[in-house]
Amino acid sequence: MNKNLIVILGPTASGKTAMAARLAVELEGEIISADSRQVYRGMDIGTGKDLEEFRIDGRVIPCHLIDILNPDQEFNVFEFQKRFYEIFSALREKQVLPLLVGGTGLYLESVLTRYFMPNAETDERMREELAGLTMEELQDILLAMKPQLHNQTDLHNRERLIRKIEIEKARQNSSNHSDPFPQIHAGVFGIFWERAELKKRISTRLRQRLAEGMIEEVSRLHDEGVSWERLERFGLEYRFIARYLQKKMTREEMAAGLQTAIGQFAKRQMTWFRRMEKKGVSIEWIPGGDYSALHSRVLQMLSRDVLP
Repeated sequence: MNKNLIVILGPTASGKTAMAARLAVELEGEIISADSRQVYRGMDIGTGKDLEEFRIDGRVIPCHLIDILNPDQEFNVFEFQKRFYEIFSALREKQVLPLLVGGTGLYLESVLTRYFMPNAETDERMREELAGLTMEELQDILLAMKPQLHNQTDLHNRERLIRKIEIEKARQNSSNHSDPFPQIHAGVFGIFWERAELKKRISTRLRQRLAEGMIEEVSRLHDEGVSWERLERFGLEYRFIARYLQKKMTREEMAAGLQTAIGQFAKRQMTWFRRMEKKGVSIEWIPGGDYSALHSRVLQMLSRDVLP
C-alpha cells in the first residue's frame, strides 16, 4: 500500500529532529511533532525545540503541534491524537507528505496502533455513585475495565482515576462505533545510537543547554506564574532545575542528577519503541547521524509505492 506518512522516532538527543527537517525539505513535506512538552509556549531550551533546525537554506519547514498552548494548559494523548488526525487529513488533502517526528512513545503508538479514545462527556450520575468509594475500590474498578494501563499514575490520583473510569466506560459503550480514523500507511524509521555514544551526546547537549540559559528559562516561567509544582510535573529538566532554584539541591547535584535522569529516560524510550515492535509496528533502524542512509531508504520506500 502507498505510504502516506513517514515517521522518524528515537530517544532524546538522537538527532532525529535535524534529520527529519532535512528530509522534509527534500520531500517538500511538513513536520508534525510527537513531543508531549514542545506543545507549550516559552518552554524552548528545556524541551529541546531547536527551532533553528527547521530553517534550512533560507526555507522554514512548516511544523505542527509546537507552541500551541500556554504552560498552565493541559495536553494529553487524546488531544494529540485528535489534532494529529485533523492535521494529517488536511495535509493529505493538499497532497503534502506529513512527517511525524518525536520521542513520546505513547503519542506515536496512539496513531500507529490506532488507539480508540472516545470523547467521554462528564457523567454526573456515575460520579455520584463513585463518590463514596475508597481509592482501592476505584482502582479495582478501573483495572477490571482496563487491566493494562499505559499510565500508572492514574491509579494514585482520585480525580484522574474517576475521569479514567468515565473514559473507559465510554469506550466500552462505543464498541459499535464507526471507524473514526483516516487510513494511515506509515513508513517508520528509528534513529539508533550505541548506549555509550548516546550517553556522550546527552552530556554534551545538557552542558550546551545550561550554557544557553535553561536555568533562566525555568526561572522566567516561574516568574510568569507557573507554579513550582507545575514545573516539576513537566519532568526532567524542569523538575531538577525547579528544585535547584528552590535551593533543594546544589547546582552540581542538579546537573549530575539531571544527566542521570535523562539517560534513564532515553532507556525507557527505547524500551517503549521495542514494545511497539512487539505489537506489530515495523521500525527500520538507522544508525545515528547517517542521514544518507535514512534519505536513501525513505526514497526507496516511496518509489516502490508508485511502481506499477
